[in-house]
Parts: sequence; C-alpha cells; structure tokens
Amino acid sequence: MDSRLINVGFGNAVKINRILAVVNPGSSPIRKLKEEARKEKKLIDVTEGRRTRAIILLDTGHLILSSVQPETISQRFALLAEEQSNPGRMSAGGGRE
Repeated sequence: MDSRLINVGFGNAVKINRILAVVNPGSSPIRKLKEEARKEKKLIDVTEGRRTRAIILLDTGHLILSSVQPETISQRFALLAEEQSNPGRMSAGGGRE
C-alpha cells in the first residue's frame, strides 16, 4: 500500500493514493460539488483564510480546498513519481534543499 503524502499547503498533506482529481474551483459543476460536500460535512478547508486555488477530490467523497495552484500540485506528483522511479538520484544530493 502506498502511504506517500503530498503537500497541499501550509504543512498539510494528503495520501496520494486517495486523490482522484485536482481541479480548478471556478466552474459551476465544481462549485455545486463543493456546496454538496459542505452540506454533507465532507469539506476540508486547508487554505488558512486564503483564496481557494484548487479543489482536491478524494475517493472517500471528501473535498479539500487548497490555496496551492493545481499546476503546482501536479508538479509535486511528478516529483514523487520521479523519486519513485529513480530513488538514488534524488537522495544522492541531486534533490531540492
């Protein structure tokens, strides 16, 4: 079981195997989904009062509001995938500090 976590802002992290999608919050269907999640008490807000830039949909039906751009989250996914395929390269001093 994959227990790796991805940072979604302000020190908050989500298990990557739970994430179904990372979407832009601007569309009407996503806003409706957000309101339904709020009514069902399945909305998790980790924006710390900042503007919501991404909504993360989980396989549990929960929605996470993040102030991190969707593109940034997908770059973090790519970094994790690269780390997994080349574990020695990242830990041998070639990674970010």
